[in-house]
This record gives sequence, C-alpha cells and structure tokens, in this order.
Amino acid sequence: MQPDAPLIEISNATIWRGSTRVFDNLDLVIEQHERVAIVGPNGSGKTTLLKAFNRELYPVANPNSVFRILGRERWNVWELRKHIGIVSQDLQQRYTPATTALEVVVSGFHSSIGVHGILADRVTREQLDAANGVLAELGVGELAKQPLKSMSTGQQRRVILARALVHRPQTLILDEPTSGLDFAASFDYLQRVRELAAAGRNIVIVTHHLNEIPPEVDRIVLLQEGRIFADGPKNEVLTEANLTSVYGVRVRVAEIDGFYLAYPGKNAKT
Repeated sequence: MQPDAPLIEISNATIWRGSTRVFDNLDLVIEQHERVAIVGPNGSGKTTLLKAFNRELYPVANPNSVFRILGRERWNVWELRKHIGIVSQDLQQRYTPATTALEVVVSGFHSSIGVHGILADRVTREQLDAANGVLAELGVGELAKQPLKSMSTGQQRRVILARALVHRPQTLILDEPTSGLDFAASFDYLQRVRELAAAGRNIVIVTHHLNEIPPEVDRIVLLQEGRIFADGPKNEVLTEANLTSVYGVRVRVAEIDGFYLAYPGKNAKT
C-alpha cells in the first residue's frame, strides 16, 4: 500500500460482466479521505463497478489501461480486506441459515463465508475477542450466538457491517446500505455510517436512492449506461436536470438538513 496513492485509480479501463461489456474507456479516481456516492439507475454499471472494487471482476488486460487500488494493481483479497471493508446485500444472502453472528464476523478475518472445516482451526482467541467487540460497538453484541437468518433485516445488516469493520479498515464501501430496512432500522443504520464518517473513515456508497446518501458525502459520481454522466460536488450533480436525464422520468429534488430527496415532477414521464 502506498500511503499517498488514490484509493481507486482507473484509466482507460474496459470491464465486462459475463458476455456484456459494461464499461469502455472508463476513467475514475477516488482519493483517500474522500466520501463519495456512486449513483445511478439499475443497469447503469454500479454493481459491476462494485465487483471490480471488490476484485471479483477485472478489467480487460490492456497496456494503456490502469486499475489500481491504493497504488497497487494486484492484491491478495485477504490483505485488501485489512484496508477496505465491503458491505453488500449479496454477501448477506450467502451465509447458511445456521451461521451465527459471531461466525459471520470472524469470517471477515479469512475473507470467507463462515468458518467451517479447516478454517475453524485457524480462528484465534484474538479474532473472537475482536469480533465480539465490534458486535458490541454496533449494538448487537447480545446476538453473537444467534443464527444470522433468525434476525431482523436491520440486525443482519449491522452484523454484516461488523464483519467489514473487524479488520478496522480505513475505507468502507456500502452497497445499497438501507435497502429493505424499515424507517427505524434505516435511520439507525445511517446514523452509524455518519458516526464512522465523522471518525475519519473513507466512505463510498453505491446506491440508486438519494436518501441513502448521508450529509457527510460531498462528491457524487452519477452513472448512466456504463459511463460517467456527471462527477463533482453533491449540489452540482444532484440536480433535477441531471437526474431527469439519467433516470428517464421527471424528477424533483429537495435538500433537507444535508439529505437529498427525489420525488416525481409534474407529468413524470419524460
């Protein structure tokens, strides 16, 4: 890791997902200590970009392209998790019904789904103590021995957040962080994200809902059909004109206490 290198550095990158070319000649730089939201409708490329950040997808090899994370093109995923924690709904769904909250969090040390078989022998007392500690910090310490799938969606989301935080990474990447949560769970989760941002962590949020973007995020990357439509300060990118163009419906925008809300304009069809 290079201390002054950008968090994400992408230049002239082509990224395929299966048989579909999602990005071509993509350029994007996210510096360390930035708080960024990547926003766009379904099909805009958000999930593909997230999987590239997570090293599940790789750009096409090209001598003229660059895709670096913290200054490096190649990472051992286990080592990368010490620096970047990923929170996604996809990850939440991959655990077996019997996996406990404590096992979920400990699996973060091993970049695995659970700690079964040979991995169980590699779990240390220090890892168990760290996992219990971060569960307690997020208000779900009493659920450590409960199966993940027996919990409410909000509790499950906090356990997955604990998994991402167990390494104490400087950066968190959050995929649709409040999707499926009711008001109470959503507000609680966003407050915890705000506290992490206030404590100095880098935050990257991937979403198509403006209300998931906390006031601490000050840069927006707006995607449309595999390209960056707009990139810049929140108040300059989250405009009614930009969102209407990208989402294909007339959108009105309101800002309340640093949060942005989208609602239908008159004659919502463009």
